[in-house]
Amino acid sequence: MFTGIIQAVATIASVHDREGLRTFAIEFPEGFCEGLAIGASVSVDGVCLTVTELQSPTRASFDVMLQSLNLTTLGSYPPGAAVNVERAARDGAEIGGHPLSGHVDFSAALEHVRILDNNKVLRIHIPRAFRKYIFAKGYIAVNGASLTVSEVNKQDGWFEVWLIPETRRATVFEHKMAGDRLNIEIERSTQVMVDTVRDAVQESLGRLQPAIEALLKEKGLSLDDLMALPATTQAEQGGAQQAPAAKR
Repeated sequence: MFTGIIQAVATIASVHDREGLRTFAIEFPEGFCEGLAIGASVSVDGVCLTVTELQSPTRASFDVMLQSLNLTTLGSYPPGAAVNVERAARDGAEIGGHPLSGHVDFSAALEHVRILDNNKVLRIHIPRAFRKYIFAKGYIAVNGASLTVSEVNKQDGWFEVWLIPETRRATVFEHKMAGDRLNIEIERSTQVMVDTVRDAVQESLGRLQPAIEALLKEKGLSLDDLMALPATTQAEQGGAQQAPAAKR
């Protein structure tokens, strides 16, 4: 498990391809690898990877299988690419962001970037299948960083996050531009609640559901819209540490 608080920016030192696998050697800042062992987990741009070799006090290797390369942005990274990194959380560690598994749900395009005062605002595309899980003021993980959704437009399929100066300094986001792809992990408790409520509604409505959905459509609504309130309420119980106070 990870906390979503990025501990450092590391650099991909080398990439080596084998059948069905890609091996990354990653160079970390001094001190990051202290106590790191073979078999330990490290979040690399939000993807949970396992240490396979310790090459030096500041360098370790990781094997990435084909499925992860296809689902995430790791398949496009050349040597020299900068990545957000976080060590796995220890028992009893403070969760400064929100609990993350390191299992990326999808990669998405960065649609638009704008700077407002000291804040950097990222607008990120949402594939249709995941729009029901993302709510304003809810948690989201972007390249392994725990952030708070400031705005969401499910009809057009995008959400925005605001980056405060400290987040911009401590992560790779400062150099991201429109068109870049980012790794997204949705917040698990929200996903479970939305799916549970949706299943309960479908079971309760039975054969009436198509007729009710048709009526809602005439009003420009959907069942997902009606189920948004409880998920938003849950998300409002806390905010990720890296979210800007200006948008809360």
